[in-house]
Amino acid sequence: MFTITGVVGSSGKYLVTGIPVDTKSHAVLKFAFENQTSGTNLGLFAGTDADFTAGTGGLQLSDSGGPGFQFLTIIDTHKLSGKIIYVLREVGTADSQFSLTVD
Repeated sequence: MFTITGVVGSSGKYLVTGIPVDTKSHAVLKFAFENQTSGTNLGLFAGTDADFTAGTGGLQLSDSGGPGFQFLTIIDTHKLSGKIIYVLREVGTADSQFSLTVD
């Protein structure tokens, strides 16, 4: 298990994985996602490089509430194969801090 923290800045997006997920097997991943900035909403996505560059959603893995709310996603790694993981700001304009725990 590990935790990633980051800030979605003026671009409105944050790249979590630098290369696409590469898996040939079926395994379960658990994501706990939390937006830590009031007045904004964030979404956790898996998609293509083009989706990320355009700032559009691919497969939505999680959405955010306000600070203090963590949302759990349980997904088969096979569904993520070939996709990158990223965060998009969906509501608000302020820089938005988040945490993502992967198990």
